[in-house]
Amino acid sequence: MVEKLMDRFRQKPKRGVKLQPLDEIDGFKVRPGFYSRDGAAAAPNGVSFTIHSYGATSCTLLLFRPHEKEPYARLKFPEAYHIGNTYSMLVFDLKIEEFEYAFQLDGPYDKEKGLLFDKNNILLDPYARAVTGQKEWGDRPDGKGFVYHARVVENNFDWGNLRQPEHPIEDLIIYEMHVRGFTKHDSSGVSAKGTYEGLRQKIPYLKDLGVNAVELMPIFEFDEMESARVVDGEQLYNYWGYNTVCFFAPNTSYASVVEHNHEGDELKQLIYELKKNGIEVILDVVFNHTAEGNEDGPCFSFKGIDNNIYYILTPGGGYYNFSGCGNVLSCNHPMTRRFIIDCLRFWVVEYRVDGFRFDLASILSRDMNGAPMAEPPILHEIACDAILGKVKLIAEAWDAAGLYQVGNFPAFNRWSEWNGRYRDDMRRFLKGDAGMASTAITRITGSKDMYDPMERGGGATINFLTCHDGFTLYDLYSYNQKHNEKNGWGNTDGDNNGNSWNCGVEGETDDPKIETLRRRMIKNAFATLMCSRGTAMFYAGDEFCNTQFGNNNAYCQDNITSWLDWNRLSQYREIHDFFRYMIAFRKRYAILRRPTCQASCGLPEVSIHNGYPWNSGTDHNTRLIGVMYAGRSEDDTKDDIVFYGMNAYWEPLGIQLPNLPDGFVWKVRINTFVPYEDGKDVENETEFHNRNHLLIPPRTVVILTGEKEL
Repeated sequence: MVEKLMDRFRQKPKRGVKLQPLDEIDGFKVRPGFYSRDGAAAAPNGVSFTIHSYGATSCTLLLFRPHEKEPYARLKFPEAYHIGNTYSMLVFDLKIEEFEYAFQLDGPYDKEKGLLFDKNNILLDPYARAVTGQKEWGDRPDGKGFVYHARVVENNFDWGNLRQPEHPIEDLIIYEMHVRGFTKHDSSGVSAKGTYEGLRQKIPYLKDLGVNAVELMPIFEFDEMESARVVDGEQLYNYWGYNTVCFFAPNTSYASVVEHNHEGDELKQLIYELKKNGIEVILDVVFNHTAEGNEDGPCFSFKGIDNNIYYILTPGGGYYNFSGCGNVLSCNHPMTRRFIIDCLRFWVVEYRVDGFRFDLASILSRDMNGAPMAEPPILHEIACDAILGKVKLIAEAWDAAGLYQVGNFPAFNRWSEWNGRYRDDMRRFLKGDAGMASTAITRITGSKDMYDPMERGGGATINFLTCHDGFTLYDLYSYNQKHNEKNGWGNTDGDNNGNSWNCGVEGETDDPKIETLRRRMIKNAFATLMCSRGTAMFYAGDEFCNTQFGNNNAYCQDNITSWLDWNRLSQYREIHDFFRYMIAFRKRYAILRRPTCQASCGLPEVSIHNGYPWNSGTDHNTRLIGVMYAGRSEDDTKDDIVFYGMNAYWEPLGIQLPNLPDGFVWKVRINTFVPYEDGKDVENETEFHNRNHLLIPPRTVVILTGEKEL
């Protein structure tokens, strides 16, 4: 025994010498791996495999030939390779293109205690950089016998000297989109429909539109076949992708080419070119649950590794369902926290993303028993992490179990929130509901009742009227009720309180008056969004009236219901051009986005003029509001003065504008009652009296600027 130990000591590698094997298992030369490098890491003469488990008693590495079901090697980790709760082994002479891998973990099985170890389960590496088996959308080759394997990825993408845009968050105009649905329709005109490459080919369109950030709905590897079914002859999928399979791997079915061992290159090229065009990339991430589901769901990763650590369990070993999707990640357990931080860092370093939108983020504020926490460790760690120091952190500040934290999300001076109250309150005001004027003014001017600028800064509110979850902007003014029958649940799914208005007819119509009114309502909504303090976000396709035919929960619709119909771009060119103008207008006037330097003319930064100058009063019947912004940029000596007037009433109403400083006159920039044309002077079609009295037509937004008189 002593001699054997001495032999091993003499085999200790010297400096500058490649690592040498210490053991042999079933013909494979091995040695302890890189314990601090999670997952599979290629070395000059082999591959290191590392996995953590608190409860496992043994671990076996499985090696597969590409596309084969049965492993060609089973390498059980020697006990000497097990340090603490970590197994790590370097296997020599493996060529990454010649194998796939998975793990098997053995340990105690006690369902009531949440222990689900089974040495026969084939488990996916949680840190896998690529997942095999579902390259083609909707194609699961092995049916019910399908298991996930991982692949080693060679990371040699050259980012050059690319710098992050680092736009201030208030300056962002976020365009939320689904990678597949954005270009899948034949009308998209791209050569690689429904892919990262297809989106890349649309960058000139995005740049011309003026958006400076895209928010990509889930692009982590997910299972579109989860709950796949046929309804009325239509194949339905888990189209949105809010059921993550692997958090470190890009969805390979969104790639237009086979990328074996280079998975992610096409996505990286997309991100690179978006950034070169000044467009930031925000990922919609789902750390609240996984695709393993509830007690009846599959066991392919966390369940078989440390089920009682990664998930919040009921006293009987079942799964709490605060996500509405079967399980809930225990985000504030130290192990899960480490995993989430590792994941976010990975996407920032390896993919250079600029921010994250956290789906059902209130779940991240729950403790290991599911109770809400005042200062959740995971949110604090994310906020203070050095690598994540400049990325945007956006919370969907609610969950499916009723924890609603909009305005109260634990922010640590870093987090912004999807302002669901902006959406709901502004929808009600814009369609003419009584009693909403005062609230609307508060929302437009930054929701200071919810986000104290002294505590949260000016970027806490993400203002939006539409997103993937709910009506499109066109449908918001075409349907009073949701029409989700094609989802197969008897129209019981989706939000029943959309605050929509069909303008007089449910659905499509040939009535030109209703069509004109709908266009005006859409322009009113977007003009209001662009004149609201905070960060602005809208849903892809709203700029050319894309429709989901009244479906406000199109999560399963991989068809024309969810795909953008680019034919509507020519049909609704006026709306597109209006959006383009309003985006440019918002960029031109910083005072619309945040406080600027004090105006030299002495006007206050924000003032209210409801019907007549300096009147901030409202009552139950007020539907005419006026908001004036005044200030100047640091590098500009000229005062910027913008007046936003909204008549949400169904009859014309007069408004008296405040007097401008000497030498300034009011100039009409937008009148949504008048059809929009690029370069058109709408002032001649706006009813003025004595230059300060203005008649605003019914259901109309008018925007003016104070300009120096020529």
